[in-house]
Amino acid sequence: MKLSEIKHHLSTAESVNFRLAHGEYVPEHFHVTEIGLVTKHFIDCGGTIRLEKVVNFQLWDANDYEHRLKPGKLLNIIALSEQALEIDDLEIEVEYQTDTIGKYGLEYNGKDFELISKQTACLADDHCGIPVKTSQSQFVELQTLSPGCTPGAGCC
Repeated sequence: MKLSEIKHHLSTAESVNFRLAHGEYVPEHFHVTEIGLVTKHFIDCGGTIRLEKVVNFQLWDANDYEHRLKPGKLLNIIALSEQALEIDDLEIEVEYQTDTIGKYGLEYNGKDFELISKQTACLADDHCGIPVKTSQSQFVELQTLSPGCTPGAGCC
């Protein structure tokens, strides 16, 4: 989700709720402790130099159980961040701590903001020799189609 999208959703939302992928909600007394611009400048394993920028929201579960962040207040925090940090309309990445600090993508289902788990991946799989995954069903199918290999048949 881009910054413009969360602002659009917050403009009509009655409350701000964040839900984890397994369905559990971030406690409703959470704080947004940071909104920032994160720049990652790196080289991948294939030698390509990359530059990534995201808007980072950090959620924090505090012990002030009466606290509730209203949509208008979050919109004000976003506006201040955009102005002070000159933030563009970038993708949002949410940090939230469970066992460790996790990084999540963000989606909206019409009621709740959903924290979408991110996965690591090779960005240069064509350069670093990672074999192409073959599903078990493809393997069984290949075995069925060619029960044996004979010289000159082109199957080996």
